[in-house]
Amino acid sequence: MEYVYAAMLIHKAGGNVTEESVKKVLEAAGVKVDDARVKALIAALDGVNIDEAIEKAAVVAAPAASAAPASAEAPAEKKEEPKEEKKEEAAAGLGALFG
Repeated sequence: MEYVYAAMLIHKAGGNVTEESVKKVLEAAGVKVDDARVKALIAALDGVNIDEAIEKAAVVAAPAASAAPASAEAPAEKKEEPKEEKKEEAAAGLGALFG
């Protein structure tokens, strides 16, 4: 993933995404560079409009953002469980009074 991030960083900075530039960014980040992966990345990006690809990825990510509130509801369900446990404890305590 760091190879893709390097390419995106270079593109965002206005540079040309080349094998040399990707290697420099990765080395500066302390990543051991695999030349085959760099070459594969550059070949995969050949003819790709990076701005357009990022825009399409943002559109795909938007539905995932709407799913986040649904996962936020899960802790509310957990809050209800202790109430049920309290009712059970109270009922057990009442049973002890009668016998």
